[in-house]
Amino acid sequence: MDGLDIKGRWFVDPQGRRVILRGVNLGGDCKVPYPDGGTNHSSDFRDHRDVSFIGRPFPLGEAREHFGRLKHWGFNCLRLLTTWEAVEHKGPGILDTAYLDYFAEISRLAGEFGLYVFIDFHQDVWSRMSGGDGAPGWTFEAVGLDFTKFHAADATHVMQCKYDYARGGRQEDRYPQMSWASNSHLPATAIMWTLFFAGRDMAPGLTIEGRNVQDYLQAHYAGAMRAVAERVKDQKHVLGFDTLNEPGAGYIGQKLTYRHVAPTAENPERPRPGIALSPLDGLLIARGVARTVPFLAWDSETRTMHQTKEVTLNPNGVSIWRDGRECPFEQVGAYDATRQNPPNETFFTHRGVHELQLERDYMRPFFAHIADTVRTVKPSWMIFAEVEPHRVFTGHGFPPDMPPRTVNASHWYDLATLGGKKFNPRELRDARDVGAAEKAVADRFTSQLANIAKAADALGADGAPTLIGEFGTPFDLDEGAAYAEWAAGDRSTAPWAKHVLAQSLMYDAMDRLFLSSTQWNYTASNRNDASAGDNWNQEDLSIYSRDQSTGDNDVNSGGRAIDGFSRPYARRIQGEPKRMAFDRVQKIFLLVFDADPSISAATEIVTPLAHFPHGARIHAPGCHVVSQANGIVLLAADGSGERTVILSAK
Repeated sequence: MDGLDIKGRWFVDPQGRRVILRGVNLGGDCKVPYPDGGTNHSSDFRDHRDVSFIGRPFPLGEAREHFGRLKHWGFNCLRLLTTWEAVEHKGPGILDTAYLDYFAEISRLAGEFGLYVFIDFHQDVWSRMSGGDGAPGWTFEAVGLDFTKFHAADATHVMQCKYDYARGGRQEDRYPQMSWASNSHLPATAIMWTLFFAGRDMAPGLTIEGRNVQDYLQAHYAGAMRAVAERVKDQKHVLGFDTLNEPGAGYIGQKLTYRHVAPTAENPERPRPGIALSPLDGLLIARGVARTVPFLAWDSETRTMHQTKEVTLNPNGVSIWRDGRECPFEQVGAYDATRQNPPNETFFTHRGVHELQLERDYMRPFFAHIADTVRTVKPSWMIFAEVEPHRVFTGHGFPPDMPPRTVNASHWYDLATLGGKKFNPRELRDARDVGAAEKAVADRFTSQLANIAKAADALGADGAPTLIGEFGTPFDLDEGAAYAEWAAGDRSTAPWAKHVLAQSLMYDAMDRLFLSSTQWNYTASNRNDASAGDNWNQEDLSIYSRDQSTGDNDVNSGGRAIDGFSRPYARRIQGEPKRMAFDRVQKIFLLVFDADPSISAATEIVTPLAHFPHGARIHAPGCHVVSQANGIVLLAADGSGERTVILSAK
């Protein structure tokens, strides 16, 4: 399987064809240890050095089943997840070689099924011990934090500490849906990100084994990545590495006492629901000082976020710093917990007269470090880069002087669907005008994705490809209504109608923009259970679940809303595409492209059985059919010029 290169905004294959990558994240449970490390199991994390991730995304014995299914659905790419913790959980510099062997074999097998791979070192809000996943537990110990005290100090929001496992189900009173993201503003996570990216500037006195904390943490992260790179360097289908999933900003760029309770000219972003903390609030809470802070909620009538009450955090005065360790920011004068000295309001925003910028001052050198790390192993690898996801929406894209051959791998979600777990575009317009309602949603999706794609303009003189690294829909919409219909015996497509529509409109938008993408996600261990889902913080976005099994002889067994994501697309184009669209009702696919006679290889169009069960009728003036088999149509252009291809279901 040949590798790919980059030409302006396009991926290109060795024959010169433009390539569109369509795939999935594999998989959502790779964030947690195997087999019982999911957040649907209680834990105090004291075994963090002794866990294993062998078996994530699935045992090797199941690999051919899952990869065969993904190939059948028409995918050609995987964002293959691992974590820093999976590689280096035992302690600094102690690598899990058995896991590395396992992971390399999973990656190799993906190539046998025609799947390109780029490897994602995943994280969410730093670590499992701070409510997410990613970094090993020893990173907290190394900087002087005691994660066993995080919950008592209100320094984290962790399912294993808040959820009542005996009660089960949804628990909005104890652990609200999608609430894990609040950890990005809580002290444990914010402190770690600040040290990871800006330790030299903001904690110059914090050294570990003779190195500043920033250099120490980044060196170990890069070392784990290098270890994986060495294992897969000879696999031609591996395109490269994601730099770091959804990196956090910590306190970088925030005024010390500022609480974001309303949009301002300086910070136009809409406040998030929940508590509103300033960096000083967070640092004092970490030091064991109780703080009373505003609590914000969404007002559906005024469509604004407003304060509804005040909440006192850490009323028992629990410090999360280990015995004998001091806050490194307090040591250099950011604040004084005794309040004898005034806080340094610009500690996280300036160094002298220099105004600090997260992307320019900290992400740019980090991107260069990661590129150097993996390209020392294999110079041809691409870099799939991300900045803090919310900043992309507010105009903070990639910094200048990015490494060459970098891909814009930003993420995009329809936040209303993701957070509210509802999707009904008919509510946006007159219910009788279904087409207009759906078009309005598709137009909105297209506009949002186009803004994200603009970030690629900064990645090269001629731009760079955009691959939407994550997008998707929750499958537990309407409190799991589809699961209830399935349990009642409905095996038709009806239970998944909303999911199919939502995903179809998302892919319609990506077709308009010719975007590559990897949908979130495919989780082999997914269950319809409201306490489990993808086995991580009750998220449930997997396009596959054993609970949707229809029999061993059915390649679609376990698939959810297959008609939404298993759809036609041109995966290799003999020239430059001008238009691509699919009418899911009429089952008609359209491709318009400028044929390039210098490219001898044919255009490849995926025609999945979900929409083309008996093959396709082909109307392609100026092209001849090379073949039509196994869900792939090959067409070769007879000369140059614009070509229009129309495929309709037989």
